[in-house]
Amino acid sequence: MRILLVEDEENIREVITLNLELENYEVIPAATGREAIRLFHEQHFDLLILDVMLPEMDGFQVCEQIRLTNMDVPVIFLTAKDTAADRIAGLKRGADDYLTKPFVLEELLLRVQNLIRRSSKAPANTPELFEFGGNRINFITYEAEGVLGKFLLTKKEAMLLKLLTDRRGEVVSRQQILQSVWGYDVFPSTRTIDNFILKFRRHFEQDSRNPVYFHSIRGVGYKFAG
Repeated sequence: MRILLVEDEENIREVITLNLELENYEVIPAATGREAIRLFHEQHFDLLILDVMLPEMDGFQVCEQIRLTNMDVPVIFLTAKDTAADRIAGLKRGADDYLTKPFVLEELLLRVQNLIRRSSKAPANTPELFEFGGNRINFITYEAEGVLGKFLLTKKEAMLLKLLTDRRGEVVSRQQILQSVWGYDVFPSTRTIDNFILKFRRHFEQDSRNPVYFHSIRGVGYKFAG
Protein backbone atom coordinates (compact mmCIF):
# COMPACT_ATOMS: atom_id res chain seq x y z
CA MET A 1 0.00 0.00 0.00
CA ARG A 2 1.34 3.41 -1.02
CA ILE A 3 0.72 6.52 1.07
CA LEU A 4 1.32 10.14 0.09
CA LEU A 5 2.34 12.04 3.23
CA VAL A 6 2.10 15.82 2.91
CA GLU A 7 3.65 17.60 5.90
CA ASP A 8 5.86 20.71 5.83
CA GLU A 9 7.48 20.14 9.25
CA GLU A 10 10.44 17.89 8.53
CA ASN A 11 10.69 16.27 11.97
CA ILE A 12 7.00 15.32 11.99
CA ARG A 13 7.24 14.07 8.41
CA GLU A 14 10.20 11.85 9.25
CA VAL A 15 8.61 10.38 12.39
CA ILE A 16 5.35 9.55 10.61
CA THR A 17 7.23 8.09 7.64
CA LEU A 18 9.35 5.86 9.85
CA ASN A 19 6.36 4.49 11.76
CA LEU A 20 4.33 3.85 8.61
CA GLU A 21 7.26 2.06 7.01
CA LEU A 22 7.57 -0.13 10.11
CA GLU A 23 3.99 -1.21 9.35
CA ASN A 24 5.10 -2.14 5.79
CA TYR A 25 3.53 0.84 4.05
CA GLU A 26 5.39 2.53 1.20
CA VAL A 27 5.50 6.25 1.98
CA ILE A 28 6.12 9.06 -0.51
CA PRO A 29 6.73 12.35 1.36
CA ALA A 30 5.93 15.87 0.15
CA ALA A 31 6.53 19.21 1.86
CA THR A 32 4.20 21.51 -0.12
CA GLY A 33 0.74 21.40 -1.62
CA ARG A 34 2.01 21.91 -5.16
CA GLU A 35 4.45 19.02 -4.80
CA ALA A 36 1.64 16.84 -3.46
CA ILE A 37 -0.63 17.53 -6.44
CA ARG A 38 2.20 16.82 -8.87
CA LEU A 39 3.05 13.52 -7.19
CA PHE A 40 -0.61 12.49 -6.98
CA HIS A 41 -1.09 12.96 -10.72
CA GLU A 42 2.13 11.10 -11.54
CA GLN A 43 1.72 8.06 -9.29
CA HIS A 44 -0.88 5.79 -7.72
CA PHE A 45 -1.64 6.16 -4.01
CA ASP A 46 -3.92 4.18 -1.72
CA LEU A 47 -4.23 6.91 0.91
CA LEU A 48 -3.25 10.54 1.59
CA ILE A 49 -2.20 12.03 4.92
CA LEU A 50 -2.50 15.75 4.48
CA ASP A 51 -1.45 18.53 6.83
CA VAL A 52 -3.84 21.48 6.67
CA MET A 53 -1.29 24.26 7.24
CA LEU A 54 1.02 24.03 4.22
CA PRO A 55 3.06 26.64 2.37
CA GLU A 56 1.84 27.97 -1.01
CA MET A 57 -1.57 26.31 -0.79
CA ASP A 58 -3.24 24.73 2.23
CA GLY A 59 -4.37 21.17 2.68
CA PHE A 60 -8.01 22.07 2.03
CA GLN A 61 -7.08 23.40 -1.42
CA VAL A 62 -4.97 20.33 -2.16
CA CYS A 63 -7.85 18.03 -1.24
CA GLU A 64 -10.28 19.99 -3.40
CA GLN A 65 -7.97 19.67 -6.41
CA ILE A 66 -7.51 15.95 -5.87
CA ARG A 67 -11.26 15.41 -5.51
CA LEU A 68 -11.76 16.89 -8.99
CA THR A 69 -10.26 13.72 -10.46
CA ASN A 70 -10.47 11.15 -7.68
CA MET A 71 -13.35 10.78 -5.26
CA ASP A 72 -12.21 7.41 -3.94
CA VAL A 73 -8.74 7.76 -2.41
CA PRO A 74 -9.04 8.15 1.39
CA VAL A 75 -7.74 11.42 2.88
CA ILE A 76 -6.76 12.07 6.50
CA PHE A 77 -6.27 15.69 7.56
CA LEU A 78 -3.71 16.56 10.22
CA THR A 79 -4.18 19.92 11.93
CA ALA A 80 -3.60 21.84 15.13
CA LYS A 81 -7.11 23.31 14.87
CA ASP A 82 -9.63 21.41 16.97
CA THR A 83 -12.90 23.30 16.82
CA ALA A 84 -16.09 21.69 15.52
CA ALA A 85 -16.17 24.29 12.72
CA ASP A 86 -12.67 23.29 11.59
CA ARG A 87 -13.54 19.60 11.57
CA ILE A 88 -16.73 20.24 9.61
CA ALA A 89 -14.81 22.40 7.11
CA GLY A 90 -12.31 19.59 6.56
CA LEU A 91 -14.99 16.98 5.99
CA LYS A 92 -16.83 19.27 3.61
CA ARG A 93 -13.64 19.71 1.57
CA GLY A 94 -13.45 15.97 0.95
CA ALA A 95 -11.59 14.48 3.93
CA ASP A 96 -12.49 11.03 5.23
CA ASP A 97 -10.93 11.53 8.66
CA TYR A 98 -9.53 14.35 10.77
CA LEU A 99 -6.78 14.05 13.40
CA THR A 100 -5.64 16.95 15.58
CA LYS A 101 -2.06 17.65 16.64
CA PRO A 102 -0.49 16.56 18.84
CA PHE A 103 -1.65 12.99 18.29
CA VAL A 104 -0.60 9.53 19.39
CA LEU A 105 1.09 7.67 16.53
CA GLU A 106 -0.77 4.48 17.33
CA GLU A 107 -4.05 6.30 16.74
CA LEU A 108 -2.86 7.55 13.33
CA LEU A 109 -1.77 4.03 12.37
CA LEU A 110 -5.16 2.61 13.35
CA ARG A 111 -6.99 5.27 11.35
CA VAL A 112 -4.82 4.55 8.32
CA GLN A 113 -5.49 0.83 8.66
CA ASN A 114 -9.24 1.34 9.00
CA LEU A 115 -9.54 3.69 6.02
CA ILE A 116 -7.53 1.43 3.73
CA ARG A 117 -9.59 -1.59 4.76
CA ARG A 118 -12.82 0.34 4.19
CA SER A 119 -11.75 1.70 0.80
CA SER A 120 -10.60 -1.72 -0.42
CA LYS A 121 -14.18 -2.97 -0.01
CA ALA A 122 -15.80 -0.05 -1.83
CA PRO A 123 -16.23 -0.11 -5.61
CA ALA A 124 -14.52 2.68 -7.55
CA ASN A 125 -16.65 5.30 -9.35
CA THR A 126 -15.11 4.35 -12.66
CA PRO A 127 -13.81 0.79 -13.10
CA GLU A 128 -10.28 0.11 -14.31
CA LEU A 129 -11.85 -1.09 -17.56
CA PHE A 130 -14.32 1.48 -18.85
CA GLU A 131 -16.59 0.69 -21.79
CA PHE A 132 -18.96 2.86 -23.80
CA GLY A 133 -20.49 2.46 -27.23
CA GLY A 134 -18.24 -0.44 -28.17
CA ASN A 135 -15.12 1.45 -27.03
CA ARG A 136 -12.84 0.23 -24.23
CA ILE A 137 -10.36 2.07 -22.00
CA ASN A 138 -8.06 0.48 -19.44
CA PHE A 139 -7.01 3.22 -17.00
CA ILE A 140 -4.29 1.05 -15.47
CA THR A 141 -2.45 -0.09 -18.61
CA TYR A 142 -3.50 2.92 -20.80
CA GLU A 143 -4.65 0.48 -23.48
CA ALA A 144 -7.68 1.59 -25.48
CA GLU A 145 -9.79 0.25 -28.32
CA GLY A 146 -12.02 2.38 -30.52
CA VAL A 147 -13.35 2.69 -34.04
CA LEU A 148 -9.79 2.76 -35.46
CA GLY A 149 -8.69 -0.31 -33.49
CA LYS A 150 -6.37 -0.70 -30.51
CA PHE A 151 -3.95 2.00 -29.40
CA LEU A 152 -2.06 3.25 -26.34
CA LEU A 153 -2.97 6.41 -24.48
CA THR A 154 -0.42 8.78 -23.02
CA LYS A 155 -0.62 9.42 -19.28
CA LYS A 156 -2.11 12.88 -19.82
CA GLU A 157 -4.71 11.48 -22.26
CA ALA A 158 -5.70 8.83 -19.72
CA MET A 159 -5.94 11.45 -16.96
CA LEU A 160 -8.19 13.66 -19.07
CA LEU A 161 -10.39 10.72 -20.05
CA LYS A 162 -10.65 9.65 -16.41
CA LEU A 163 -11.64 13.15 -15.37
CA LEU A 164 -14.34 13.42 -18.04
CA THR A 165 -15.74 9.90 -17.59
CA ASP A 166 -15.82 10.19 -13.79
CA ARG A 167 -17.99 13.27 -14.24
CA ARG A 168 -20.10 12.02 -17.13
CA GLY A 169 -22.95 14.33 -18.00
CA GLU A 170 -21.24 17.28 -16.27
CA VAL A 171 -19.47 20.17 -17.95
CA VAL A 172 -15.82 20.28 -16.81
CA SER A 173 -14.26 23.71 -17.23
CA ARG A 174 -10.96 24.34 -18.98
CA GLN A 175 -9.56 25.68 -15.70
CA GLN A 176 -10.46 22.47 -13.86
CA ILE A 177 -8.88 20.37 -16.59
CA LEU A 178 -5.68 22.42 -16.63
CA GLN A 179 -5.33 22.26 -12.85
CA SER A 180 -6.23 18.57 -12.56
CA VAL A 181 -4.27 17.16 -15.49
CA TRP A 182 -1.34 19.56 -15.80
CA GLY A 183 -1.18 20.98 -12.28
CA TYR A 184 -0.63 24.51 -11.07
CA ASP A 185 2.93 25.08 -12.23
CA VAL A 186 2.78 24.27 -15.94
CA PHE A 187 -0.23 25.42 -17.93
CA PRO A 188 -0.23 24.45 -21.61
CA SER A 189 -2.29 26.47 -24.04
CA THR A 190 -5.99 25.68 -24.00
CA ARG A 191 -5.51 24.59 -27.62
CA THR A 192 -3.73 21.53 -26.21
CA ILE A 193 -7.00 20.39 -24.63
CA ASP A 194 -8.79 20.92 -27.94
CA ASN A 195 -6.26 18.66 -29.65
CA PHE A 196 -6.82 15.94 -27.04
CA ILE A 197 -10.59 16.13 -27.56
CA LEU A 198 -10.14 15.94 -31.34
CA LYS A 199 -8.03 12.81 -30.91
CA PHE A 200 -10.67 11.23 -28.65
CA ARG A 201 -13.31 11.92 -31.29
CA ARG A 202 -11.20 10.34 -34.04
CA HIS A 203 -10.68 7.18 -31.99
CA PHE A 204 -14.01 6.83 -30.17
CA GLU A 205 -16.68 8.49 -32.33
CA GLN A 206 -18.31 6.93 -35.39
CA ASP A 207 -18.44 10.42 -36.92
CA SER A 208 -15.90 12.79 -35.40
CA ARG A 209 -17.66 15.81 -36.93
CA ASN A 210 -20.89 14.93 -35.13
CA PRO A 211 -19.72 13.67 -31.74
CA VAL A 212 -22.00 11.65 -29.50
CA TYR A 213 -19.66 11.29 -26.50
CA PHE A 214 -17.12 14.15 -26.40
CA HIS A 215 -18.76 17.56 -26.49
CA SER A 216 -17.19 21.03 -26.45
CA ILE A 217 -19.24 23.62 -24.59
CA ARG A 218 -18.23 26.94 -26.13
CA GLY A 219 -16.58 29.30 -23.69
CA VAL A 220 -16.97 26.88 -20.78
CA GLY A 221 -15.32 23.48 -21.18
CA TYR A 222 -16.06 19.89 -22.16
CA LYS A 223 -18.54 17.14 -21.37
CA PHE A 224 -18.52 13.35 -21.72
CA ALA A 225 -22.02 12.07 -22.49
CA GLY A 226 -21.46 8.31 -22.67
